[in-house]
Amino acid sequence: MQNTNWAILGCGHIAHKFAEDIIATEGATLYAVGSRSLEKANNFKQQHQAQKAYASYEALVRDPEVDIIYIATPHVFHKEVTILCLTHGKAVLCEKPFAMNRNEVEDMIAFAKAKKTFLMEALWTYFLPHYQFALQTLHSGELGTIKSLKADFGIDVPKDPSHRLYNKDLGGGSLLDVGIYPVFAAMTILGTPEKIEAKATFDTNEIDLNCEMELTYPNQVKAHLFSAIDTQTDTICHIELEKGTIHIHSRFHDPSGIAITITKNGSAETIDFPTKVHGYHHEILHCQEMLAQDRKESNIMTFEKSIQLITLLDTIRKEIGLVYG
Repeated sequence: MQNTNWAILGCGHIAHKFAEDIIATEGATLYAVGSRSLEKANNFKQQHQAQKAYASYEALVRDPEVDIIYIATPHVFHKEVTILCLTHGKAVLCEKPFAMNRNEVEDMIAFAKAKKTFLMEALWTYFLPHYQFALQTLHSGELGTIKSLKADFGIDVPKDPSHRLYNKDLGGGSLLDVGIYPVFAAMTILGTPEKIEAKATFDTNEIDLNCEMELTYPNQVKAHLFSAIDTQTDTICHIELEKGTIHIHSRFHDPSGIAITITKNGSAETIDFPTKVHGYHHEILHCQEMLAQDRKESNIMTFEKSIQLITLLDTIRKEIGLVYG
């Protein structure tokens, strides 16, 4: 595999984990990092042994040695910086949510197509072995049709107006940040619902602290979803089927020590999916494969999937009255 020079735009918490997985991935080099603070960029460079540090996003995207840029900024900036990267011919892996709404996502996709440059939403769960195993088990039909799904993602973050999760100007709230994972699970397992009902608890600054969602599908199959930034939850995905159950254990979206329990005919089998790294290397490898094949769109996390996902999030936002900008 040809070596791929990765750059990271933004130096937040996820960026550090992603950098560690770039270093651990075959064919990948952590080439550069860009921040609006030279101090942050240099500290990041030294911590992860990157080759270059840039004090502006504009300088980063002009480096001819950069092959692909991972965007790790708050999601309110995703469209702006994605367009900047694509303008300079850089392939882009943009952290979820792709953008703030469907209009922004469609603009990003249209621009990538016009520039004939690779673009993908970084929804790492789709590429994780345990999640692919769950999908394959469902699609095999051995457990029959789905009767219901439950998925949650709740974290208890101390209230702090300076924290991005409590900052409306940075797209704060539970739905777009953590609620996207239960919604993604329902979408990839059950598809687009016929009906969506949702309610939320709001903070004084009008961001959703938590959100309860019920998605209804044909034959009255329902997905019960929950997200929160003020409550710690088990963060599991549980699927009831005609002939058994599939239970993706705690932090179902994350590969760290994950396990899946399948129940059939009264007996249960638990399969472990150990990993030595954070788990981002699966989507890193996928992007490198797409670039090696000169593809402009992922054949897994397709543009259609990203539009489907943001449309569901937009619908839920409208249902609960969550407005940004």
